[in-house]
Amino acid sequence: MPHLRICVYCHGINLTVMRLPIFLILALLLRHGLAQPDRPRLVVGVVIDQMRQDYLYRYAETFGEGGFKRLMKEGFYLSNAHYNYIPTYTGAGHASIYTGTTPAIHGVIGNDWYDKTNRKRVYCVADNRQRTVGSTSAEQGKMSPHRLLTTTITDELKLATGGRGKVLSISDKDRGAILPGGHMADAAYWYDETTGRMITSSFYMDKLPAWVEKFNSLNLPEKYLGGVWDTMLPKEKYQASGPDNSPYEVKFNSETKSTFPYDLNTLRKTNGNYDLLSNTPFSNDYLTEMAKAAIDAEQLGDDEWTDFLCISFSAPDKLGHRVGPRSVELQDLYIRLDRNIEDLLKKLDTKLGAGNYLLFLTSDHGVSDVPQWLIDKRVPGGYIRQEDLKAKLSELIQQYFQGKPVIESITNEQIYLNPDLFRGDPKGGGVEWMVSLELISNFLIQQPGIAHAFTKNIIRQGDFNEGGIKGMVIRGYNEKRSGDIVVITEPNWLPQNRVTGTTHGSPYTYDTHVPVIFFGKGIKAGTSSIYHSVTDIAPTLAVLLRTAFPSGCTGQPVAELLDKP
Repeated sequence: MPHLRICVYCHGINLTVMRLPIFLILALLLRHGLAQPDRPRLVVGVVIDQMRQDYLYRYAETFGEGGFKRLMKEGFYLSNAHYNYIPTYTGAGHASIYTGTTPAIHGVIGNDWYDKTNRKRVYCVADNRQRTVGSTSAEQGKMSPHRLLTTTITDELKLATGGRGKVLSISDKDRGAILPGGHMADAAYWYDETTGRMITSSFYMDKLPAWVEKFNSLNLPEKYLGGVWDTMLPKEKYQASGPDNSPYEVKFNSETKSTFPYDLNTLRKTNGNYDLLSNTPFSNDYLTEMAKAAIDAEQLGDDEWTDFLCISFSAPDKLGHRVGPRSVELQDLYIRLDRNIEDLLKKLDTKLGAGNYLLFLTSDHGVSDVPQWLIDKRVPGGYIRQEDLKAKLSELIQQYFQGKPVIESITNEQIYLNPDLFRGDPKGGGVEWMVSLELISNFLIQQPGIAHAFTKNIIRQGDFNEGGIKGMVIRGYNEKRSGDIVVITEPNWLPQNRVTGTTHGSPYTYDTHVPVIFFGKGIKAGTSSIYHSVTDIAPTLAVLLRTAFPSGCTGQPVAELLDKP
């Protein structure tokens, strides 16, 4: 029997093995786990829809010690993390976090976009080949990740573990569950706003597991919507917000003002019934309970194969659009969400033990202040009245193109020209096409509130790593899916007709600057103010999990988090 003299480093123990038979050496290696890399037992990805980075500071006095503050104190916090592309939308954001790349490569250029081949608008996760599972709502579950063009970090974990590691993803929104889970998820569940149930798609399974049916049978939405939403703390504690009675907020239907308390049982009758839940902090309570149930029922983290749980809280976005980032309602939601994060961490500590799981927290985008609020404070901002702009475009087309239907679609501040008018050059690069682009783009940048209009040929000539706003346009531009002209507004100008509520999607810091925190196994406490793109999250996770990078990854691992003396 041959013998070897070797030195083995295993799980922090230096083992010198002298003159042992090969079969004993192999048995020793397997026993100490060298066949399975030292990964955390569970990874939890938390995405908070529409969370600006400054909320961590503004609301800090009303946070407890066990939620956001614990993550920042014990974890590694990137204070200068941004999205490096536009448009900053939910679908694109979730895809970018988990793929480590931008819409130019992963292909999710928005929540929806104009399909130039089929010449119709499409939704980022819609898939008519699928059917709804868990609900009578026929259309709510016809979803899948088929439009996502690259792998995700969750896909790479499945590949690295030979499919043994479980991947589950949950959210209020279908896209918030489906895109993080990737192509190989065991399950993705989301809230059906028409029935108040958590549902899925036949892409994942033919029927809901017993534990999900049991969770649905608790009828928690009924409990939440049967009560009253009042401030969690005395109103004088909400110093980070404006007055409760604000003229800048979108009121609930049948309400004459937007103030606490809210009688949800009455409001649900005129505000979409179960749909109302996603406009309240109790939606976050609901999702937290679902996550805790999933951890137990699916036995996440119970064996040697790393599992991954993706959680996306959507209520901050749905409410944020209505009331803006300076409202008492939004601050109250974050005070309660802080308690949800604390509850989730306690669950993980109890189930797995502190230090045995890895968690990261970030957001899919930020949000603008309400422009009218800024205007009233003499800060630049404004509104692009879309109907007025379309009327002016019609005049231009009538003048220069004899009324021909030059513009086929305007979607997500992108203009798609009608290809039928340029069939003379099958490549679409003829002089007439370029002249049309220049005429329309030059017209657009003369309009109030429009800062740039980048044409397709200008974008083609750019470099993926180019800086400035043009570089952000390039990284968000997928040639097969994006339009012929990309329009950029001035800061704090919104393309909407009302002066209440707000939105996002721009290249400006209020939309790009988001929190990024790593916490748990393998993470040292610390902070970094070095610029990082959100696309750096996935490759950092890949290093920590010992997996391949996602297939289209363009981000870089966070060196100051990973490098050790």
